[in-house]
Amino acid sequence: MGLLDFAANIGRTLYTKEEEAHEKIQKHIEEDNPGIEELLVSFEKGIVTLSGKAKNSDALEKAILMAGNVKGVSKIINKVKSALPLSGNVAYYEIKSGDTLWAVAKKHYGDGNKYTKIVEANKEVIKDADKIFPGQKIRLPK
Repeated sequence: MGLLDFAANIGRTLYTKEEEAHEKIQKHIEEDNPGIEELLVSFEKGIVTLSGKAKNSDALEKAILMAGNVKGVSKIINKVKSALPLSGNVAYYEIKSGDTLWAVAKKHYGDGNKYTKIVEANKEVIKDADKIFPGQKIRLPK
C-alpha cells in the first residue's frame, strides 16, 4: 500500500451516504486545514480526488492522510498544485495492531519519549495520542 492507497474498511466514520462523502471529507480537512487553499474534494466509489493549492509539501501530505484515514476511502487522487514535490524528510508508517506511538517512536528513533515528535507531525491526523487504529497511516519525520 503506497501513500495514496488506504484500507477502506478502517478509519474515522464521517459519512453514512456516499453522496455526502465529499462534503464531509472536505469539511474534515478544512476544520484543521494544514495549508490547502481553494480545497475541492470529490468522491466516487471510495476514491477521493483532492484539488487546490498547497502552501508546501507538508500541507499536501497531511491533507492526503486526513482524507485517506476516513472509513470508506481506498485511494486518493492528488490534483493539488504544489510548488514542491512530496517531502523526502518524512517516512510513512501504517499503524499495526498493538502499536502505541511510544513503541513506534522507540522503534524508529530509538527513544519512546520522541512520540511527541510524531504527534506534532500528525496533529491534523492524530487528535488523541491514545486513539490510533490499525491501518491508520501517519508521517514519521526523519
